[in-house]
Amino acid sequence: MPVTPTYPGVYIEEIPSGVRTITGVATSITAFIGRTLRGPVNEPVRIQSYADFERTFGGLWVHSTMSYAVQHYFLNGGSDAVVVRLHNPSALGVDDLATIELPASGDTLTLEASSPGTWGNDLQARVNHETKDADLDPSERDVNLFNLIIEEVIPGTTTVKSSETFLNVSRDSDDPRFITKVLEQESDLVRVRGTVPADRPDSTVDVLGVDTPITASGGDDGQELTAAQFTGTGMQDAKEGIYALEKTDLFNLLCLPPLTRSQDMDDAAWDAALAYCKDRRAMLIVDAPSSWKDKDDAVSGITAFSLTRDENAAIYFPRVKMADPLKENRLEEFAPCGAVTGIFARTDAQRGVWKAPAGLDATVTGVRELSYKLTDGEHGHLNPLGVNCLRTFPVVGHVVWGARTLEGADRLASEWKYIPVRRLALFIEESLYRGTQWVVFEPNGDPLWAQIRLNVGAFMHNLFRQGAFAGKTPREAYFVKCDKETTTQNDINLGIVNILVGFAPLKPAEFVVIKIQQIAGQIET
Repeated sequence: MPVTPTYPGVYIEEIPSGVRTITGVATSITAFIGRTLRGPVNEPVRIQSYADFERTFGGLWVHSTMSYAVQHYFLNGGSDAVVVRLHNPSALGVDDLATIELPASGDTLTLEASSPGTWGNDLQARVNHETKDADLDPSERDVNLFNLIIEEVIPGTTTVKSSETFLNVSRDSDDPRFITKVLEQESDLVRVRGTVPADRPDSTVDVLGVDTPITASGGDDGQELTAAQFTGTGMQDAKEGIYALEKTDLFNLLCLPPLTRSQDMDDAAWDAALAYCKDRRAMLIVDAPSSWKDKDDAVSGITAFSLTRDENAAIYFPRVKMADPLKENRLEEFAPCGAVTGIFARTDAQRGVWKAPAGLDATVTGVRELSYKLTDGEHGHLNPLGVNCLRTFPVVGHVVWGARTLEGADRLASEWKYIPVRRLALFIEESLYRGTQWVVFEPNGDPLWAQIRLNVGAFMHNLFRQGAFAGKTPREAYFVKCDKETTTQNDINLGIVNILVGFAPLKPAEFVVIKIQQIAGQIET
């Protein structure tokens, strides 16, 4: 605001430069949705390593195809993921939570595991009354206070895997250390179920000083998942299933591993996931159905594939065979989505989102063999149909050898034929969406338009310098337009400012043609 002079002298006024730096968003945060051993249900959890997944969700589980997909993701270069655990109860109305019953002078304080699963049956609780006022006269002690120790033991042993100690907690709801609130905010293992009894729980230490823990029971891993856990009725409003991702800020790639090792993801779930990816400016990585055993199956399968041909989805064939640590490292067949998204992340980090996640550098780590080995001729039938293939080459090994979206079939002639082109557009869209929020409610006129051109132009120019666009000069590579031509007086009256951004994408050299000709030599005539 201009300074109002009141006395003779020098006044200092700071003038804003109009520079509001637009930062590019992350490009390869991968969301995984499926079944796990433990962890919060329908709550997205951000992890940066497979060790994080093991701590929060229990690691590999033979009944969880998602646990393997997450492992393959980090094995192949992934570094940032969002995991959503789904749970199908063992019976109607059953929560499958393990519980611990702590006697309390004829009543019971019930603790429940923080999440469903048989893991909760390995919990045990200890209680003692050696609180902060234990040295006082019995008449002066707070009879509401007690100490609670929760331990998780290794199954089948007495060895403690992890433990939590809560000192001087109280059964009194007015106490700052009220047990229900303390466990809710500080414990990773248990919560209080129902109401707290009128008396504190009895000590588990007997007169001889022996502390005998009380063990949990009733935990269950539930049934195998169905499509209802992903896209059931009312889930969008409740933010459950795939819509639990509404609770997370950003994801770029979405993986829905098969329901089980022998059952593919439901078609309805694919359709809903694709529609959701469109809303969130993300890409859906589709696993080819397990029924695609060879080239002929794939050709007929993709022709009749129910999933909508869309630029925000890509399909990969065949499946991969990798060592299964839970089955004596014998080869098992897995969906490729985890490994493929790991390659996406690795390529983004090494080369940028504008580089196709395919080629000799896109080696699939950990793969022993593919479920079907394609020849060049067979690949030539699938590539024009928009099916991305995994191939095996001498010396190089197993690689991703395709970079087309599901709209990349030759017959569709789509401008979004290639994955890197589509992903670059999504990256620019999301970055500009977040980076231009400051424009809202600003005075809509030439000064604002100039600021927009400055900041958006700086962002696009930075991408040009990194090699994201085709063209030798900025003029050939991109443009940013925001002026009276894009925003008319009628737009201004309606409160609208229009920003037009264009870019020249780099398209992958999918076919390399080498022409060889003999030099005939000079013939004298």
